[in-house]
Amino acid sequence: MLPGMNPKMLKQAMKKMGVKQQEIDAYEVIIKTNNGDYVIKNPEVMKINMMGQESLQVVGDMQLVENKIKEDDVKLVMEQTNCSEEEAVNMLKKTSGDIAQAILELTQS
Repeated sequence: MLPGMNPKMLKQAMKKMGVKQQEIDAYEVIIKTNNGDYVIKNPEVMKINMMGQESLQVVGDMQLVENKIKEDDVKLVMEQTNCSEEEAVNMLKKTSGDIAQAILELTQS
């Protein structure tokens, strides 16, 4: 919201401009990346539709949880797929540490 502006007036102005908003009741939002996951606790999530384009606005307590790859997991993937350590680590990062998915993807390629 804009400081000093009546929320009701702001909502009316946005409606006149064709902007639709819908609050989404969420208790946690997770954004997954190759380097880690952004976990947003106690989020306020707003879905905004402006001229056919949908976007999300998320506000909350955010923290970065790094994807730590365990050495035993790397060894297991290497043994099952006959790949290099670098390939195993990269695939485990790509699959957020999911060993089975990493093995499947390495054996299918």
